[in-house]
Amino acid sequence: MTKYGQFCPIAKSSEILGDNWSILIVREMLLGSSRFSQLQRGLPKISPTILTKRLRELETHGVIVKRNASGQKGHDYRLTPSGRELSNVVEALAVWGMRWARDEMEPDDLDVTFLMFDVQRNIVTEELPDGENVICFQYPDLNEFGKWWVICEGGSTDLCYQDPGKDVGAYVTAKSADMIGAWMGDIALSTALKDERIMLLGEPSICDRFRKWFPLSSAAGVPRPTPDERRAL
Repeated sequence: MTKYGQFCPIAKSSEILGDNWSILIVREMLLGSSRFSQLQRGLPKISPTILTKRLRELETHGVIVKRNASGQKGHDYRLTPSGRELSNVVEALAVWGMRWARDEMEPDDLDVTFLMFDVQRNIVTEELPDGENVICFQYPDLNEFGKWWVICEGGSTDLCYQDPGKDVGAYVTAKSADMIGAWMGDIALSTALKDERIMLLGEPSICDRFRKWFPLSSAAGVPRPTPDERRAL
């Protein structure tokens, strides 16, 4: 942990949260992840060793608490009151990042694994037909992880990157960059559909309600800088 040697509260907060991955672990927990495997799915590029270390550090500083999972093997990780107070910090970082850091995106940042985990946990299942619905997302530009299956039934969802062997109700096909752009609000969903940058094929009861059950990222509505603000840079 970096020590800044200052009594400034920003410096002390940065000592706890400034290490690689720490604030993203808090982000994932604010979004509902509580198991080690869930945190790995939301942070697919973190190693198990680093995740274990960061969780231990956050627990030491009272940001999270580790408990035995009720009725299951392993542990749950929960935010403490001090950890939950970071929600405003994470939200502020999301807004600032959407407004000012989008131009810093690189090809390696277009992580379809994180995209699909975010899609899975945000799908509006109430807008899908009753019963089990299997939706296959296809990314023809990817050699690896180019197909994902989201299985929805009732209010629960499951995500697979290997064929679950179930009947698919709808296929959603796009280049990974276009799907991420639409999810984050950089491309209007209506434009992506009209220009066939996102293509739908399958049951009308699923495809016709795509814009109902595919809600976009919670950060998609953040206003981008105006031309005057950009010229001031």
